[in-house]
Amino acid sequence: MSSKLYIEAAVSYEEKGQWVYLAVNVLTFGGYLWVVAGLAANTPVADVDYVPVLLSAIGIAIVLSIGGRILVEVLGPSESHTEDVRDRDIGRFGEYVGGILLGLAMLVPFGLAIAEIDHFWIANTIYVAFALSALVSAMVKLVAYRRGL
Repeated sequence: MSSKLYIEAAVSYEEKGQWVYLAVNVLTFGGYLWVVAGLAANTPVADVDYVPVLLSAIGIAIVLSIGGRILVEVLGPSESHTEDVRDRDIGRFGEYVGGILLGLAMLVPFGLAIAEIDHFWIANTIYVAFALSALVSAMVKLVAYRRGL
C-alpha cells in the first residue's frame, strides 16, 4: 500500500472546492477570533486595532483557497472541471440559502450603525455575517452533494 494520499475519484471538482472553501473559512475566521481575543487581553475589546488583522484574515483566506484548490487537484485530479446541471443546481441552492442568511444577519450591523455603536462592533458583526453565510452555504452544498436536493 502506497503512502500517498488519494482523494476519492467520484468527488466532483466543485464538491472538492466546497470542502476547501469550508475548511479555509473555518480556519481563517477561527484564527481571526483567536488573534483579536489575544489582543483584547491587554486592551478593551472595542479599542483593539482589528483592521490589519481583519484584512490579513481575508487575504490569507484568498491565498489558502487558491492554494487548497490546487493542492486538492494535485493529490486527486478530477475527471472533469466542467460544471454540470447538478453542480449548477447545488451551487444555486447553497448560494440561495447562504444569501438569505446573509441578508438576515446584516440586520445586526445595520442596527448597530443606526445606533451609532463603535466601528469595531459593526465591522466584526459584518465579518461574522459573511463568515456564517459562507459556512452555511458550503455546508448546504456539501449535504446536497451527498444526499441530493
